[in-house]
Amino acid sequence: MRLAVVLFNLGGPDSMEAVEPFLRNLFSDPAILPLPWFLRLPLARLIARRRAPIAREIYEKLGGRSPILEETQAQAGALEQMLKMRGHDARCFVAMRCWGPSSDAAAGAVRTFAPERIALLPLYPQYSTTTTASSLKDWSRAAAAAGIVAPQAAIRSYPTAAGFIEALAEGVREAWGRMRPGIRYRLLLSAHGLPQRVIAAGDPYRHEVEQTAASLVAALGMPELDCAVCYQSRVGPLKWIGPATDAEIVRAGSQAMGLIVAPIAFVSEHSETLVELDIEYARLAEKSGVPHYLRAPTVGTRPPFIQALAELALKGDR
Repeated sequence: MRLAVVLFNLGGPDSMEAVEPFLRNLFSDPAILPLPWFLRLPLARLIARRRAPIAREIYEKLGGRSPILEETQAQAGALEQMLKMRGHDARCFVAMRCWGPSSDAAAGAVRTFAPERIALLPLYPQYSTTTTASSLKDWSRAAAAAGIVAPQAAIRSYPTAAGFIEALAEGVREAWGRMRPGIRYRLLLSAHGLPQRVIAAGDPYRHEVEQTAASLVAALGMPELDCAVCYQSRVGPLKWIGPATDAEIVRAGSQAMGLIVAPIAFVSEHSETLVELDIEYARLAEKSGVPHYLRAPTVGTRPPFIQALAELALKGDR
């Protein structure tokens, strides 16, 4: 059976000039700013204009662009290769929510491929209305506009998928191997935060993050492990879910504990890992008295993770 797999992610600016329009696209999403369009769109332009200078400083540290597209294309290539090695006539496509390639571009490419079945696979292991639901809604619009008629199956989430958890565990073990003797360490399992109001409205994201954390701790097989789940990347005046990753770093410093920070909701490297975790939080750790700060890598193209994606794509809805 001819299979198309569409991988969804947020996207990121591919140049310094793209930073402000990328932010405008982000805040124009009603899942991010739940306001009527005539209020949301002007507010999105205002927020983007005000946040652009800070965001440009971040992307300057990354060479003037986000690496997320290349990271996602590498995952798509690895997944396509694995599916073909298993005998499937499959092709993988990338659709980014806030920058290119858009869902419209991906839908056009999928239609040209003429699959018999389509697997919709968000690269968000934990479901949220602000990420997975938004991407799938945008795809539904684009697919209808492109005249796609092949059966489609959406993978909702996979917070405890065995291959995903094993790939996370591999990264933590690698960081664990760089620990220094004589230092007590805490493992921080860091995920992107959300406003408290989103969770209060019934979004399951926090629960699924906690499921991932529990599965990872079990896979590590270290009952004596000191660890905490925390949330990063807070913006704006609203109350966000916690504890905050930066607050946990300060707490560890006050206890003279070393840290291993493992991103458990991001599956690829981008500004929130390469800048926020590797630069900003590393600096905070040093300032706060953390004796040694380590960061586990994202799952990227690790074979267990790609295997998990392949199994999800072949099984369809879960």
